[in-house]
Amino acid sequence: CGSTNAELLTRATSGAPSGTVVVAERQTAGRGRMGREWIAAPGDSLTFSLLRRFAEGNELSGLSLAAGVAVARALEKLGAGGTALKWPNDVLKDGRKLAGILIELQSNTAAVIGIGLNLRLPAAMPNEVRATAAALDVEVDPNLLLAALLTELLTVLDAFAVAGFATVRDEWLARHAWAGRPVRVLMPHAAPLDGICAGIADDGALLLETAAGVRRILSGDVSL
Repeated sequence: CGSTNAELLTRATSGAPSGTVVVAERQTAGRGRMGREWIAAPGDSLTFSLLRRFAEGNELSGLSLAAGVAVARALEKLGAGGTALKWPNDVLKDGRKLAGILIELQSNTAAVIGIGLNLRLPAAMPNEVRATAAALDVEVDPNLLLAALLTELLTVLDAFAVAGFATVRDEWLARHAWAGRPVRVLMPHAAPLDGICAGIADDGALLLETAAGVRRILSGDVSL
């Protein structure tokens, strides 16, 4: 398909039930946050999207961070340890991007959670992307990996539906790749901010310690 998120958003509009999953061996228009292209090749990546419907009034901020905790849990249980989490939606291995998470809302109560994970780095991946990318490089049946990821996502999302991101905040912080490190935050429609990663709030906002005090960042792109 073009992208599993786009396909599932269409199905969600037509009433697909919560828990619907779309998996693709090949995406022709895979994408990440801020309109970036997600580069994948058949057999080299696991790409899928999950539809989760929430009750009216559920606070969905921090959903991508909660999904990151689920991914890290699943990988660790399969023996792929050493992963870390980068705000707001990346799973890192040795400081490089192993997986990305893209959340798109079909309504105030329906979220499509798209996940792309590198099993191996595609041969056609440009060198500048390869320099910042990581691969799982652990022999695992992709179907078993998908099952493990969905199992952990179910557990995390059930807890999230009750009490929001706060239920896994401490677990996220324990895996925070850049805790206490100086970073630059690029934000839409605002000048970049420099500061120290001071943690994550209960609603998933990044807490950035700046010369003017601690700032809450709800949307942006973080780099060292």
